[in-house]
Amino acid sequence: MSKSQGFWAQAMRRLFSGWLARGCVLVLLVFLSMTLAGWAGLVAKNWDEQVAVSYANPNFMKDAPNPQGEASRLTYAKIEVDEASRAVDPLAPNYAKFDELEKQYHQDETPLDWSRPMGADKQGRDIVDKVIKASQVSITVGVMAAVFAVLIGTVLGALGGYFGGIIDAALEWVYSVFTAMPYILLVMAIASIVRTPGISTVVFILAITGWTGTYRLIRSEYVKQRGREYVQAANAIGASNSRRMFIHILPNVSHLMLVQLSQLVVDFIKSEVVLSFLGFGVPSSSVSWGVMISEVRAELVLGKWWQLAAAAGVMSLFVVTFGLFTDLLRDALDPKARRK
Repeated sequence: MSKSQGFWAQAMRRLFSGWLARGCVLVLLVFLSMTLAGWAGLVAKNWDEQVAVSYANPNFMKDAPNPQGEASRLTYAKIEVDEASRAVDPLAPNYAKFDELEKQYHQDETPLDWSRPMGADKQGRDIVDKVIKASQVSITVGVMAAVFAVLIGTVLGALGGYFGGIIDAALEWVYSVFTAMPYILLVMAIASIVRTPGISTVVFILAITGWTGTYRLIRSEYVKQRGREYVQAANAIGASNSRRMFIHILPNVSHLMLVQLSQLVVDFIKSEVVLSFLGFGVPSSSVSWGVMISEVRAELVLGKWWQLAAAAGVMSLFVVTFGLFTDLLRDALDPKARRK
């Protein structure tokens, strides 16, 4: 007789029974490894250094004309001073001293590349390093904001659904206030009030405005679960309210939290792109997918399309892959919903 599998074991077996879920996990692991390597300083450490001429072409079109790159290169012209000029120049006796001082500060000019594998931006920064750094920032913002939003929504939903009464009414009023305004307008309004650009600010704004969906879902589950036999049995043996809420009921709704977390990661990454594009997100001293896309408005006029292609391509790959994985995870955790 085979041993029966638990809920999570059956869900993981259903999830990884197809090749699509395994492929999505492989792609997401690449992004996760790239993010961790970026924070550890192993990749894209010098993403903001100039390594090429301005708007260096992608490698496959390295012979294409680049007047902006030619204009961005520094040229030095040595001015010869003849004897007639020395005779009237009061600084002429100091020329030898100036030449000696110049040698102390002489530095070799680093040759700049005319092309890079995916091109360079206006400041000559490599697009590959820049998009890796942007992926690190955007994914970090999305994941951290989603974690905080799910925690806020879960705690508030558990309190409202379990206790009911005046606590539930107060939380419902707060929920109504947050959902009365269109989401993007609410985010922009809070961003205008905070006025402190930074990654932590973006995480705070997205978390404080994105908990409502999780709250509603967790609250309804707690309303259903609080009357079940196992909760009444825990009450009969003297379990406290907090123990019944977070030890007995929470494991039975944890799969909903996981699905909400994965959905919010995608939503918050797209929100961060919109905020950064509008100037309310990641500061210009850092870089994210939204910052890169906001920079290309002037570049497209000059026909420099490669930064937009790199940022949009990588972001689309991550968002689509994460979205597919979220759908597969939801179907695996709740197969009844799939049959409906």
